Amino acid sequence: MKKFIAVILLVLMTIGPIYGASGFSVTIGETTNSNQAWKSSVMNYFQSHTDKNVSTATTKLITASEVNEISQNITGRIYSSNQIFSCAMVDLSYSNGIKIIVDDSKINVVTPKMYANALKSTGIEKGYVVVTAPVQSSGEAALAGVLKSYEIAVGAPIPDSAKQAATDELYTETQIANQTGQSPDKIADLFEKAQNEVQNQNLQDPSQIKIIVINIANTMNINISDAQAQQIANTLANSQKVQGDLAGFKSQLQNVTNQVTDSGGILDQIMQYIQMAFNYIKNLIYGQ
Repeated sequence: MKKFIAVILLVLMTIGPIYGASGFSVTIGETTNSNQAWKSSVMNYFQSHTDKNVSTATTKLITASEVNEISQNITGRIYSSNQIFSCAMVDLSYSNGIKIIVDDSKINVVTPKMYANALKSTGIEKGYVVVTAPVQSSGEAALAGVLKSYEIAVGAPIPDSAKQAATDELYTETQIANQTGQSPDKIADLFEKAQNEVQNQNLQDPSQIKIIVINIANTMNINISDAQAQQIANTLANSQKVQGDLAGFKSQLQNVTNQVTDSGGILDQIMQYIQMAFNYIKNLIYGQ
């Protein structure tokens, strides 16, 4: 009897660390965080898109200064503390690549494909991402929150050079979409195809990348100017150049992803042991 009680206690002590290292995080924009009704609506949205308890996620504030630190030299825009609405949730236990959900009732510019391309620039191609805001928002500033969510979930920083490259890529995508009149997702497809070629060939020369961009744009019937092709090429070249800075983050991301994915099977085994122990004690007490 004492032996099985000890087993139960040991099992319960074991469960704690697994959940504590779940790779599950949330970032809240500081403007949203200052309004309890907004914050509640955002957390409810996240809860409606996961089977985990959002209250157990590691939650951090994303401030205007953090957004500006990365974006001001790319977009030229400076955000104030009352303009950071966007919020993000990241769950690394998702095992089928990357899945991104954007609340398009609130986020009106950036699409899931655009976020996926920007994240790929930082070596991120795994995880479950949800982005929302309590009011209408472009979603461009939300990238800072998504990246911070990954840093929290992974437990390792993303180099500033990579954050800037990702921000530049997202901003360029939205610009090209606006300038050409093409749908954001079609421009995102153009970037994705060009990015894949650049990474496969490990190209960093903008002149070589520009040729790839023009050829892909032509096959997709997207009319872009020489200047736009050069802008895209410069952006993709910068993304490729920072890949060497990401070795440490990528390694930690892979380790944490493996751990939280494997923990699902471990938890199933733990629950089976608990049920067996419970049944044993029940039989002892009731003589069944």
